[in-house]
Amino acid sequence: MPLVTVGRTGDTTRITLSRPEKANALDAEMVEALLDAVSAAATDGTRFLILDADGRHFCAGFDLSDLDSVSEGDLTLRFVRIETLLQTLYHLPFPSLAFAKGRAMGAGADLFCACSRRIAAPETRFRMPGLAFGIVLGTRRLAARIGDEAARRIQNETRTFDAAEAVDLGFATETAEEDDWAARIAEAENTAATLSPEATEALFAATARDSRAQDMADLAASASRPGLKARILAYRDGLAR
Repeated sequence: MPLVTVGRTGDTTRITLSRPEKANALDAEMVEALLDAVSAAATDGTRFLILDADGRHFCAGFDLSDLDSVSEGDLTLRFVRIETLLQTLYHLPFPSLAFAKGRAMGAGADLFCACSRRIAAPETRFRMPGLAFGIVLGTRRLAARIGDEAARRIQNETRTFDAAEAVDLGFATETAEEDDWAARIAEAENTAATLSPEATEALFAATARDSRAQDMADLAASASRPGLKARILAYRDGLAR
């Protein structure tokens, strides 16, 4: 089964995380499949992108299951590729809509945050723990969504927050039951067609804070600090206790 499914209807591309047995956790292959799909949508005439997930959970974040067998170089590359994916998604030249449910953790929460419109089912739970093991990932994008002080607090506390708080913060744009998602898609597709493709691209370029170079530099600096694997293993083992 593919880890990511991609469908196209008219000017809309729908990308679905399809690893429900692992809560859609992001392994290296899945990140590359997502990056290929988002990169293709950026240039193939797509005017609206939907990001959702199969199963109970949107995305459990970074796949920690193979840590014992990978090197620190492998881990660093994986984080770089995740950041490349998030940057590509955040800087799409047209609207994107993410639907979250269940758990959206770590890089999964970052995926949700990178979309321009973000709808969470009421029971959704979010957590962004990357700084707990020293990885600086997506912090400026988070601050662009919810403000500097709130971003500092959320990442410093590394705590779980629910869909209602996500809306209050601006992390999610709204909550909606899954039964209502189809209506939200129809509404968003109509809105996406309001402007010409050229005007839409200009609008999104002018309103998306471009910190790609600094974000990648910060990620690389944090990932290259010796002991990355040990820090992640300690974090994983702490979750298991």
